[in-house]
Amino acid sequence: MRYLHTMIRVSDLDQSLDFFCEKLGMVEIKRHEVEQGRFTLVFLAAPEDVEAARLSSAPMVELTYNWDPEEYSGGRNFGHLAYSVDDIYALCQKLMDAGVVINRPPRDGRMAFIRSPDGISVELLQKGEALEPSEPWLSMENTGTW
Repeated sequence: MRYLHTMIRVSDLDQSLDFFCEKLGMVEIKRHEVEQGRFTLVFLAAPEDVEAARLSSAPMVELTYNWDPEEYSGGRNFGHLAYSVDDIYALCQKLMDAGVVINRPPRDGRMAFIRSPDGISVELLQKGEALEPSEPWLSMENTGTW
């Protein structure tokens, strides 16, 4: 398992970029505009991690800007921790066997979400290409929120 990023939701992307990049010195590595979902993702790296981050081998901060205004309360602006894993199906099975609820099963062979005992959302991403979709994951419904 490898730590990937921490996601936080921001209400003003320009103001957040000014804070993180201009004031704190972080560097924008990549940006995704998702028109269908109406959000923008901006990945930032610390100055000493820029080269490694461009090779996807250093952890980053993911700023998530939802285009439609939303008030964030109760920690909603903190999104999730993310880790890449060698075999998402094997890890999810191990977690389920240990009593962990898989909130968003890896139906696509690529992504799953679980929660820590304190309710912190954790994203698990298949390292490399997605695994071939298979049961029981393919037909498993979401549980709760993530």
